[in-house]
Amino acid sequence: MSQAIAYLDCHAGISGDMFLGALLDAGLSFESLRQALTALALSNYELTCEPFSDKGIRGTRFTVRLSGKQPARHLADIKNILESSSLAPRVRESALGVFQRLAEAEAQVHGTSIEEVHFHEVGAVDAIVDIVGACWAIETLGLAQIYASPLPLSSGQIKSAHGLLPVPAPATLEILRRVSAPWQPSAGEGEMVTPTGAALLATFARFEKPALTIERVGYGFGRNRFPWPNCLRACLGHSLEPSSSAESGLEADQVGVLESNIDNMTGEQLGDLLERLLAAGALDAGYLPLHMKKNRPAVMLSVICHPTDSERLAQLILAESGTLGVRVQQVWRRKALRSQEQIDTPLGPLQIKVKRLGVRVISAVPEYEDCRRVARAHNLPLEEVYDLARQVIARTILSTEGD
Repeated sequence: MSQAIAYLDCHAGISGDMFLGALLDAGLSFESLRQALTALALSNYELTCEPFSDKGIRGTRFTVRLSGKQPARHLADIKNILESSSLAPRVRESALGVFQRLAEAEAQVHGTSIEEVHFHEVGAVDAIVDIVGACWAIETLGLAQIYASPLPLSSGQIKSAHGLLPVPAPATLEILRRVSAPWQPSAGEGEMVTPTGAALLATFARFEKPALTIERVGYGFGRNRFPWPNCLRACLGHSLEPSSSAESGLEADQVGVLESNIDNMTGEQLGDLLERLLAAGALDAGYLPLHMKKNRPAVMLSVICHPTDSERLAQLILAESGTLGVRVQQVWRRKALRSQEQIDTPLGPLQIKVKRLGVRVISAVPEYEDCRRVARAHNLPLEEVYDLARQVIARTILSTEGD
């Protein structure tokens, strides 16, 4: 079965309300969205969804109307709002990931820490509603992937809590720089891509055109006036490529990949850096031997991490190593299905790692730490415990393959 996907035509830019307006215009239930957002402990706002047309194109304008003064919030405040809500865990996690991107960009721009960042515009109720609503909509529509067109690079200035800022806003530019988002020159004056829209794209979108069957089209309108329709066009349908997890037995996700060539550290220092990276949340890390200019022996450090951890781990590499630069990219990877399981052996239970493609078991191997624990407890050679574990795996896991 093919995946449900969406392609965003960002010819006029993107904001949180334009994104939700486009999905509502494509068939998302406004009443369901309104009900879902009551899970947040927020007040003094009203949602409206109304038909709108511009330059002959009809669509939907989604608006969050506020009443009362909005406080400046920290990331911890946003986290508390999300964690105390009754939203589905995946929606909470996705929304927090979007705010994490915003916080990292703001911290970089203002030269402060993530914890100290004051969310002004994006910490207001309308931004929280836009981001949480967008994450809920993506989950509700079952969108496995979102794709996006290049973004319009406009000019001018905007008013903010910090005064007049150039367009694109510094935080917007920083968010999209980190994912190498493509830009195209635009004659537009004023903000066309907002920080909220940028963070949604950086979290969920791939900047490429997919092969898909278009089943629904929605237009979400913004408030600025341009010589062209100020709308985001969302094309919803199904991928013409088979679903990776359903048909090939593979999972797919995005990861950050960090690389750096190092020729001025000892083996002990390299080992310590690896330990620090893994302790700081890297999914994997390792070294490859290199020969650099003037025949200097060196290594290439390669780190795989969650995309939201890329910047933090890059800074750790720069602080803890002798390198002067880190290459950062975000890539897609295919993964076999993996699980931790337990087997019973004459020496007691052991943990094993099982690798599958669909329902087919490809391999099953005992966990080193468990085998070492059992070997020491029974005063046996480690290899003997491994052999015993492999025998049990062959009888209980691999022998059932094909049944």
